[in-house]
Amino acid sequence: MRNIITLIILFNLVIVGCTVKEKSTIGLNTEAFVEEIKEWQHNRNAYQVSEDGWVNLAGLFWLKEGINTFGSGKENDLVFPEGRIAERGGFMLLKQGVVTLESAPGVSIDLNDAAVSSGVLYHPDSSRIIAAHGSLRWFVIRRGDQYGVRLRDFENPLLKSFTSIECFPIDPKWRIEGRIAWADSSRTIEITNVLGQTGPQRSVGTLVFEYDGKEYTLDALDEGGDEFFIIFGDETNARETYGAGRYMYAPVPKEGDRVIIDFNKAYNPPCAFTEFATCPLPPRQNILPFAIPAGEKNYGTH
Repeated sequence: MRNIITLIILFNLVIVGCTVKEKSTIGLNTEAFVEEIKEWQHNRNAYQVSEDGWVNLAGLFWLKEGINTFGSGKENDLVFPEGRIAERGGFMLLKQGVVTLESAPGVSIDLNDAAVSSGVLYHPDSSRIIAAHGSLRWFVIRRGDQYGVRLRDFENPLLKSFTSIECFPIDPKWRIEGRIAWADSSRTIEITNVLGQTGPQRSVGTLVFEYDGKEYTLDALDEGGDEFFIIFGDETNARETYGAGRYMYAPVPKEGDRVIIDFNKAYNPPCAFTEFATCPLPPRQNILPFAIPAGEKNYGTH
């Protein structure tokens, strides 16, 4: 009798396991799914070393009100990489939230591809303006009441030493069907970045999903597109994945509330690749109490 009971228990466990697996992969072309994730991984690696990627960053300088000198000389307020620009490249003036640039004599600088000796580098009512000199590109970012210059170097040695981002094995199990609990249009949640700044961010709703028989939630942020943006943490952080959490997108449903949450596309924040980023951190309610061995693993030591 004991053997029969044991066999029944084992049989039921197998049936439950199969049911969970079938539910997570129902209607899914596994081969096509794996190819989709591989292409996503390829694009992620290509992005890191592109002109807009994070590996070419060479500096982040916070401006003070007034004059901020720049160039390769050590005496400058903003010290650019040696050999990329003259010792005295000029100065940037921050005055009441507007940044203007003045180049030193003999130093040619383009602002949005137009050669100038001076001009507006940042205005709160303008789109991004990019300054260029040789292999260098820089522009102004604003974080709260702070204004900084983010510098790129298209000849950054790190571009040559970049290696592919290691990922967990692709697993359809981590492509989870959930639902969106829509929020009031005025709802915001507090998000803190690595600078310690905290501010409200628009949250369109909460993603609700089940894992291992329990229900969990992730607050989603609104970036104005056709995807939810999610900042989350889990028990792989600081072990196999980046210590301060990971990011992920999920398609906004065209109708209804069904959402696909694919942790195979969980990716590292920019801070995993460079010290010159200002990454937002997971809100406390988005830190999941279990490990998610899917998506990108940590990269480097930042």
